[in-house]
Amino acid sequence: MTPIDFCGLELDGPIVNGSGTFDAIAARRAFGDELLERFPFSAFVSKTVTLEPRQGNPPPRLWETPAGLLNSIGLPNRGLRGYLETDLPQLAQLPVPLVVNVMGFTRDEVATLVSAFAERDEVAALELNVSCPNVESGLVMGADPGETEALVARVRPLTAKPLIVKLTPNASDPCAVARAAERAGADSVSLINTLRGMALAPGSDRPWLGGGTGGLSGPAVRSVALAQVAAVARAVSIPVVGMGGVQSAGHARDILAAGATLVGVGTESFRDPAAGARIGAELGGQGRPESQKTAFGAVA
Repeated sequence: MTPIDFCGLELDGPIVNGSGTFDAIAARRAFGDELLERFPFSAFVSKTVTLEPRQGNPPPRLWETPAGLLNSIGLPNRGLRGYLETDLPQLAQLPVPLVVNVMGFTRDEVATLVSAFAERDEVAALELNVSCPNVESGLVMGADPGETEALVARVRPLTAKPLIVKLTPNASDPCAVARAAERAGADSVSLINTLRGMALAPGSDRPWLGGGTGGLSGPAVRSVALAQVAAVARAVSIPVVGMGGVQSAGHARDILAAGATLVGVGTESFRDPAAGARIGAELGGQGRPESQKTAFGAVA
């Protein structure tokens, strides 16, 4: 497959992971160096990093729906200092560009995070999480075009690395938010994140999830994702990373046909950790030798 130029980064193919849906560090412990030899994505997007450590939402955190998954994880992470000391050295060993996803409760917090990662050669690009439905500040910053534009304008001068803005599908007008991000200097937008949803505990009128509500992902959101990716791709001139319910090469082709440059695989990786490699191979491979196109942990 011909390499893809994405915001100045040369990628082996169009398949990346959705932030927070693939734990590369845990996978490395499970599969060893085989993971590096047969890494399933052409770039790796980290889970969200916040300025201070977070425990995440109280359990239960997951609820399986007939066609998807509700999650109320709440962005647990080590915080900036812990990430730089513990996670980044391990993720820097991956054989693909590293995109670090960041989120702050204020513009200044986001600016601190962007500035810190701007200095790290291990980081190829940054994704601004303005769309997480489990954290109020993410919804506020990503639901209003003015808030989004102000945030991107605040951090754009702080780094020459590509800036991707992850849009929320819960905004009243995602296209307006995408245009605002582009005006302020974003290099790309990614969508969709999860849709807000809720489940009741069996036999009761109480929410099942510890956070009350959560984010719906998986096949249930695929048609919403396709519509929003197509609309946003028409609205902006910067590259779009499309995701939402992608389970097969056919689904990935639909996202690409809608105008995306890259395709994110998320919930499917929980069912099949090698989904990214499988989908990439079905699309024609990710530019790696034929012997490496099978899934890690599988028989070639």
